[in-house]
Amino acid sequence: MLGLIALAVLVAPQFKLFDRVLIVGFGVFIGWVLHMLARCRVTADESGLTVVNAFRTRRLEWPEVLGVSMTVGDPWPTLDLADGTSLGAMGINGAEKTLAARQLTELRALLHARGEAPDPA
Repeated sequence: MLGLIALAVLVAPQFKLFDRVLIVGFGVFIGWVLHMLARCRVTADESGLTVVNAFRTRRLEWPEVLGVSMTVGDPWPTLDLADGTSLGAMGINGAEKTLAARQLTELRALLHARGEAPDPA
């Protein structure tokens, strides 16, 4: 962003004000897209999961999530939902293999502990 602002200010004189504004606007757009991608996360609490993806946030109660799967090479895990749909959880990045495996194990343990109905006794 700073580089594009510096470019717009110091650019050669053949560029007019409109061109410079477009350069800064492009930088703002790229910064906004990167911000939206950086905010991705999966947060668990007592009542359920909050999945924040790039452009959508979804709140799920524990019984709504049936399972989670992530095969080798997937960019992020997929949550299988009770309504028959699935939801990508971009907050767990598959490129970070060790961290993603640990986070996936923790999420599966939480789903097992909180998502399933207790056995009748």
